[in-house]
Amino acid sequence: MAEIQSLLSALDVFSRAPDKTSLDSANNWLQEFQHSPEAWSTCNVLLLSPDAPPAAKQFAAQTFRMKVTYDLHQVDEANLLSLRDTLVTAIEHYHSGPRTILIQLCLAVSGLALQLPAWRNPVETLIEKLGKNPVTVPALLHFLTVLPEELTTNTKIPVTDDEYRERAQTILTANAKTVLDLLSMYIQASGVTSAIQAQIFNCLRSWLVAGEISAQEMAATPLLGYAFEALASDELFDAAVDVICDLIHETQEIEDNMPVIEVIVPRVIALRPKLQEVKDDVDKVKGYARIFTEAGETYRLLVLQHTETFFPIVEAIGECSAYPDLDVVPITFHFWMRLAQSIGKKPTVSPLFLDAYKTLMVVIIRHLHFPTDMETLVGQDADDFRSFRHIMGDTLKDCCYVLGTETCLMTAYDMIVNVLARGPSGASWQEIEAPLFSMRSMGAEVDPTDKKAVPKIMDLIPTLPDHPRIRYAALLIISRYTEWINAHPEYIQFQLQYISAGFEAADAEVNAAAGQALKYLCQDCRRHLVDFLPQLHTFLSSVGAKLSQEDKMQVYEAIAYVISAMPMEQAAQSLRTFSMDILAKVHAIVSKGSPATKQELQDVCNGLENLEVMLHVVQSFGEELPPSCQNTCHEAWTIFDAFLAEYQADYEVCERATRVLRHGMHFFGSAVLPIAPSVLARMSTAFERTGLPSYIWIAGKLINRFGNEENPELRNAFRDTYERSTTKVVSLLQLKAPQDMPDVMEDYLRLLLQMIDYTPDLFFQSSAFPLAFRIAMAALTMIHSDIIFASLDLFRMMLTHDCLDPPAVPPPKFPIYAAAIRAVVEKEGLQLVGYLLSGLVGDFPEDSTSVVVTIFRVLTTLWPTQMLSWLPQVLQQLPTSAAPHQVKTQFLADVTGCINSKQPDRVKYAMLALHRASRRARDRRRMGPLDS
Repeated sequence: MAEIQSLLSALDVFSRAPDKTSLDSANNWLQEFQHSPEAWSTCNVLLLSPDAPPAAKQFAAQTFRMKVTYDLHQVDEANLLSLRDTLVTAIEHYHSGPRTILIQLCLAVSGLALQLPAWRNPVETLIEKLGKNPVTVPALLHFLTVLPEELTTNTKIPVTDDEYRERAQTILTANAKTVLDLLSMYIQASGVTSAIQAQIFNCLRSWLVAGEISAQEMAATPLLGYAFEALASDELFDAAVDVICDLIHETQEIEDNMPVIEVIVPRVIALRPKLQEVKDDVDKVKGYARIFTEAGETYRLLVLQHTETFFPIVEAIGECSAYPDLDVVPITFHFWMRLAQSIGKKPTVSPLFLDAYKTLMVVIIRHLHFPTDMETLVGQDADDFRSFRHIMGDTLKDCCYVLGTETCLMTAYDMIVNVLARGPSGASWQEIEAPLFSMRSMGAEVDPTDKKAVPKIMDLIPTLPDHPRIRYAALLIISRYTEWINAHPEYIQFQLQYISAGFEAADAEVNAAAGQALKYLCQDCRRHLVDFLPQLHTFLSSVGAKLSQEDKMQVYEAIAYVISAMPMEQAAQSLRTFSMDILAKVHAIVSKGSPATKQELQDVCNGLENLEVMLHVVQSFGEELPPSCQNTCHEAWTIFDAFLAEYQADYEVCERATRVLRHGMHFFGSAVLPIAPSVLARMSTAFERTGLPSYIWIAGKLINRFGNEENPELRNAFRDTYERSTTKVVSLLQLKAPQDMPDVMEDYLRLLLQMIDYTPDLFFQSSAFPLAFRIAMAALTMIHSDIIFASLDLFRMMLTHDCLDPPAVPPPKFPIYAAAIRAVVEKEGLQLVGYLLSGLVGDFPEDSTSVVVTIFRVLTTLWPTQMLSWLPQVLQQLPTSAAPHQVKTQFLADVTGCINSKQPDRVKYAMLALHRASRRARDRRRMGPLDS
């Protein structure tokens, strides 16, 4: 009774509005209770007690399901049949609900049946117990529905593959005909209700999908006919649609199922008039659309081979595609795609299919129309419609695949010409914009050598009305057709004029489209645009101030593509021109003698972002810099150094400046070497003063680039950066938890990884090493995959370093490295082992297991005595919810055995066993004690 009272108290917490502490406490208690052997008897009492509250009964049923899955080993074999009888009796007791309890009990019995060979025929038992009384038939149908689903999908049930195959054959396959006959009898029974008929269909689906009942077997019963007849019933419509779709899907082995297909197809075709009858009921149309498209996809080859017979299905799908509600239309898209792929492989195409795709194209373009009243399209609806237009665009590509791109483009072109012919008063912008959008979608299929359709489109663009949505669509056509323009450079001058006008439009979306068009034009036509670069520079000088930063970035990116196509010296001169324009503004802000305003700083940061974009595109000129670039590296750093000295604490300045430095480092290559110590000194100072991690990010990049250099000044700078950044991170950790500064932790760890890789003498011999070790351990407490991997990689590199297993004649500094590592491990090993095991059974990423095992194996090999003293303390602290007591005990015994037998390599198996056990506990924990 005390156990029951504690359980009821814990459950009661969830019925109130609890604080998080109470909720977590109750949740943990319930999870621990579910693990316990006592839960079996306690839940049995609660389940059958008339006075127990509903939440307790629900919890008891759910606990039975979980314990059957995870804890059946707790029940003596002699009591298993008694447990079966208890659960079957409970199903009978709850035959009328609540449904959530009944389903959990059915799942529990299903899981038990799979693990209990002594129960010879579970299906027969339940039919005998529940199938003869109309009152309990719904409970039987629930059980028969969940049985195949649970047996085929619950991979947590602990049976071997051979055991599973044998039991599935006994429970499911051997009883398939019995179940089919039972369902056939029930569907025709006098007084059968719609609710029971819906259950019958759901049960039938479950056995069909599991592959236990074949389409041919179902077709030999009245169930097939009843399924189609049930479409006339509002109550049964959804269940009937589901079972018909599953039936059709199960006939995809066409040759084996032709007799059934010959029964199904006429019935499906006969449904086509229903589309008109139910046209005002979206849900009904959606159901019929699912049936037609399932038939179309499944019988696609028959549609192609026997077009006259099967084409009514294609026509019905076409009707569904033309339906005005856009929830229905996408149901058909996969069919059109698969059919187009099949048609594309045939030497000749029936005119029926060509007409179908021509109609489909017109239908899709009509669906592309924005509403006449744009105010009706706001918020999420507007976003959804725009996203859906792109999905419809993919179907237009299918039309191109069948009809040819030229035909499709000319159809859209003719639509626009016909609208324009009506004059300004007779044309709506929607009628022009939709075909334009379709041209953009079909652009990916355009042949760069096309001489018929695309020239007409290009000539049409300047004649279009000056409406923002039309200009936006036209600009995006240009951005999509740039490969064609590259093959027809005579159009470039016009394109630049049209794009320039787009930048001057009042509409921000038009500006953005102009930026995108210019970027792709310059990217694909860069060689033709070299002579236009002065024009682009003038354009930037005159219009640049009016552009948004995002648009301006696109222009700089476009210019960079043109520069990348130039001869090297000319490219260097051009890049210098644009770069110095930006750096001059940086220099001006430092030299002005008074603090910069917020807007001035923002303008400079925007300029640096533009420079970053250009450097990203140009990449580099190689190790041999052109004469124009010889002194630029030093000049640029002088400007940056002064700028950061003044404004290093501004976050935006830090981000923008360091990103440019990163690209500059790649661009200038070895030319950076003379200034690298100065850069490192500035980065160290800036990080000390601000704690902004991008400064040590750049330091790590410099070590990666120049770590092999023997320059004494540079190596002193590396050591200085390492020690100063370590001191700063230690001070930050005294104020904040690691999880509150993930960027700092990650960039610091990256710095350490570069140090140990390139400068191990500096890394191990520094007084910063023990501190760095502790910081890396603190990183293991974070729930952040990249940081965990970085930290684990660092520990792996330290503990598997060659100095700990040196060759016969070791390098001179190896003993010093080894002494440093041994000293810190002997001091911090207990805590390190604790973090490793806690993460392994907790929140470490799944892919990190092999690294953890490697680190643990090395610790066991090199520090066996210490490990034997560390492990009991560590295991005691691991939560039992992640590692149950018996699992910890077994792990300790396994590792102790490996150490005592001097077989440390076998530690791997103990670690993997612990990990598997913790995953099972976690899976169970994720379900939660109150999940159904």
